Amino acid sequence: MSTSKPAETQGGFPPPPDTIPPHTPIEEGRANTLKLAFATLGVVYGDIGTSPLYAMREALHPVVAAGGDLRLAVLGVVSLLIWALLIVVTLKYVIMLMRADNRGEGGILSLVVLVETLLKRKGGTVLVLGVIGAAFFFGDAMITPAMSVLSAVEGLSVINQGFKPLVVPLTLLILITLFLFQYKGTAGVASLFAPVTLVWFGTLAVLGFIHIFDDLEIFFAFNPWYGAQMLIERPGLALLVFGGVFLAVTGGEALYADMGHFGRTPIRMAWFFVVLPGLLLNYLGQGAFIISHPEAVANPLFLMTPGWGLIPFVILATVVTVIASQAVITGAFSVAQQAMSLGLLPRMSITHTSEEEQGQIYVGQVNWLLLFGVVILVLVFKSSSNLASAYGVAVNTSMIVDSILALIFFWKARTIPRWLAIPALLVILGVELTFGMANALKILHGGYMPVLMGATIILLMYTWLRGRKLLASKLARDSVELEGLLQSLERRPPSRVAGAAVFMQTDPKYAPSALMHNLKHNRVLHDKLVFITVETTDEPRHEGERVLVRQGPLGAWIVEARFGYMEQPDVPRALRACADYGLEIDPRQASYFMGRRSIRLSPRSAMPFWQQRIFIMLTNQSSRAIEFFRIPPDRVVELGMQMSI
Repeated sequence: MSTSKPAETQGGFPPPPDTIPPHTPIEEGRANTLKLAFATLGVVYGDIGTSPLYAMREALHPVVAAGGDLRLAVLGVVSLLIWALLIVVTLKYVIMLMRADNRGEGGILSLVVLVETLLKRKGGTVLVLGVIGAAFFFGDAMITPAMSVLSAVEGLSVINQGFKPLVVPLTLLILITLFLFQYKGTAGVASLFAPVTLVWFGTLAVLGFIHIFDDLEIFFAFNPWYGAQMLIERPGLALLVFGGVFLAVTGGEALYADMGHFGRTPIRMAWFFVVLPGLLLNYLGQGAFIISHPEAVANPLFLMTPGWGLIPFVILATVVTVIASQAVITGAFSVAQQAMSLGLLPRMSITHTSEEEQGQIYVGQVNWLLLFGVVILVLVFKSSSNLASAYGVAVNTSMIVDSILALIFFWKARTIPRWLAIPALLVILGVELTFGMANALKILHGGYMPVLMGATIILLMYTWLRGRKLLASKLARDSVELEGLLQSLERRPPSRVAGAAVFMQTDPKYAPSALMHNLKHNRVLHDKLVFITVETTDEPRHEGERVLVRQGPLGAWIVEARFGYMEQPDVPRALRACADYGLEIDPRQASYFMGRRSIRLSPRSAMPFWQQRIFIMLTNQSSRAIEFFRIPPDRVVELGMQMSI
């Protein structure tokens, strides 16, 4: 989600969010930074802000089941929670990874592009890591709404056990309603996200502060020895506890992913002045409350709430979990858009839900896929405690991928001295791998769900990448070079008709199939010929010349339009930008000739039949190029062809 629409100029984009234009007074710049920091609370921190609903409870469950010393266990768990927030979130994401930005943009796919640029090669291991990270991000986008909303609605059973049968139906009602209204966008209610989340963090802080005085020994938890002691003395139990502790840092990757929307300074300000203090106070308060009231271990956050405030607190928690879910869903749309631009997923129809905010988009196919996954998770697991077994595996995998890519980036880029960055990242990676072992223990008890989801998405991405590569190779073998064809047509020109024809090209070297079919069947060409190729650059938003234009044989115009991987390609807009180069064309009056390929099975394909079927399914589900490139549908001529790979 973006806070404002960038003021674009032809061929360029505005400065990064942290940059204050020279004409802007310092006071105005500070006010804008504070405003953005406030806005991050509703978008960036919703997910990690809901962790107190279940993190402490799930971390202590193994200790209670094993019958250990509860007081020492609480000190150990709170210590682990504190240091997990400081090491994984604060050190890794807030301090280090925010220095690994691609022109202000963050996120796992932006990091992949950065590393590929530094290594000066595309594909290979870096792309594989990106595919894994993106795939498990989608798994997280399914699990987070189910987990957070379930945990909030379960507060009803604390108010009255009679409400327990209503938890699952009410959760499903809230989630289904949330997904059904995604197509409308969040512009109308987004202004409420930050105030509500600020109230939530304030409430967490106040509740925690009040109950810290239940047992002041809880401050010993700042000593990391209490957490380390548990791992040394009872490593088996500690790993189970680690699985619960990890739930406190889920959502940490959102800080990095949303950096392009708000800028690093506002995100850091919100973390250090609001979010981190609120979380630390609450976990300390929960720990002290459990030490003095051992029976509260079943659901400490709701049980430490005063009776008169329980109903409002449950309502507030539910609203905040919906906001957190909305942020994750919006993030999934954004990652899907980037994955499409980078060729990792088929084209899907993208709807912009706000005229003012560029980042507000809706991707229908992703929305319904997420809804299907969320409903299945709620129906299968039925409670947040059961779902906690599945939660964490997907996020942990994405975090480990982030750390591996960050190691490569900081080794090559040297934006932080190597002697400082590499040891710090190795420590962080060690912590995350420990969490990974803990989450691996959950695989047989529900953790298989995100693994299956992630593996399925990885298979789809791999199949799409491989199929496109084979298709491109076949087209290259069977195609005619455009320059040579135009030269031959110049010597023996066909009949010309009035008007402008725009031919979309996949590869600028070869003549598009639509041109060949048009010559074969119609035997005419338009007076004005335009061949346009859309290139996705390594920048989030392309800042150089929007188009490169030259004139070739037969008077044909060869156009290369460039868009960043976070932009939706807009061919009419690119054609209008060609006026400065002498190509005067009205995009609304031109005829757009496009090839439509129908893929069929082939026994001679390099892909097995089952994978060919998946590729054909993905091709059929792919959005039409007309919609993806924003071409006027009433100006399109489609020419079909059948082929195999």
